[in-house]
Amino acid sequence: MIVDGHAHLSPTDYGNVETYVGLLTQEGIDQGVVVPGGMVDVRRMTDYITGKRKPDNPIPNNDYLHQCCQAVPSLYWFACVNPHDPDALEMLEREFQRGSSGLKLSPITHQFSFASKAVEALADLCGQYGRPVYTHVQYSPGASTARLAALARKFPKTNFILGHMGFGPADREAMEACQELDNLFLETSCGNFLFIDQVVKRAGADKVIFGSEFPLSHPGAELRKVMLLTISDDEREKILGGNILALIGANARKE
Repeated sequence: MIVDGHAHLSPTDYGNVETYVGLLTQEGIDQGVVVPGGMVDVRRMTDYITGKRKPDNPIPNNDYLHQCCQAVPSLYWFACVNPHDPDALEMLEREFQRGSSGLKLSPITHQFSFASKAVEALADLCGQYGRPVYTHVQYSPGASTARLAALARKFPKTNFILGHMGFGPADREAMEACQELDNLFLETSCGNFLFIDQVVKRAGADKVIFGSEFPLSHPGAELRKVMLLTISDDEREKILGGNILALIGANARKE
């Protein structure tokens, strides 16, 4: 069983569900975990990272994800919520009740700190529901790897997935944190082969999750990096699907 643990869907010509499902079929990937896309134009990602451009549409289209996953049984979804929204907790709880398997946080889009009370409240709710939190980090004090690790320490009953193997080409803090913390995992999309290999060797295959970052990257290109690792079949199975399915568990079944 191969599961793409992280992809973005949006009703756009480059990021829609039809294109994504076609690529999964083409590459022999059985299932996918998707999050709302379209808040930024990934074709101009550097402009957002450097602050030259603001998010085009900061309101996550959770409804589109819900519709896609209702139509395609092999897809599961993480709802995205803006921690600054005064109704964020209620919104997330509603998304859990209609079948969301986890929470997606977007610090680039919503500009928050992992140390904020709002983010802590969302993380606590995820722990209560047994849903994981997926996020990336930024080169900023409030959304750094260290801040995320501190959040994971504070909420040991909540599982956290750090996207793209952390920040930059080789995030030492991310590697050390996932070795230390039972509830912190690293997701491979757009990570380099050497660092993925090093994390598997030092933290173990149990802490690594395959993801594609569609539409910015191609599921087949990201899958190839995992297939090239010199590891056992059991380790590869964990990375390619076992770990993410264990995290979403019974919550993976859509209502």
